[in-house]
Amino acid sequence: MSDVAPGRADALEGVTALYQAHALGLIRLAVVMLGDRPAAEDVVQEAFTGLYRRWHTLTDPGKALSYVRSSVLNGARSALRRRARQPAAPCDPAAGSASAEAAVLLSEEHSEVLEAIRRLPDRQREALVLRFYLDLDEEDIARSMGISRGTVKSTTSRALAALRRTLGEHS
Repeated sequence: MSDVAPGRADALEGVTALYQAHALGLIRLAVVMLGDRPAAEDVVQEAFTGLYRRWHTLTDPGKALSYVRSSVLNGARSALRRRARQPAAPCDPAAGSASAEAAVLLSEEHSEVLEAIRRLPDRQREALVLRFYLDLDEEDIARSMGISRGTVKSTTSRALAALRRTLGEHS
């Protein structure tokens, strides 16, 4: 840490500790949102870089995780918008297949559920992932998404109903 300016040492220490404790979970969150691990890793890295740059402006470093989580969600939204604006790439059958690592980690049933989640509208997908994947309470979800607790409840309820319909069709 001797190469780090004295005012930036706490930022480096705080961001490093947060990264070590939460990066994997945030990458998983972004993978569920984006369906693409390299893009998810980029989004998470950008979120932590942004946190480092803004560390000195945090009034409560205890809320840094909430800041990074919101940044990951915003980064995933931006990545999805960029994808939507890009022209469709030629169909490559191998491009849609999961990596060997992903195939080992996810059974076919999990893949079906993840695909159904990915087809949900953005807000519904985000609410479900934050609630059931990261196990956040309604207040934390509302803060991360920038919506009210009531909206979290209704959005989660609609998302679960849509998943039941979608997964029921495949049974």
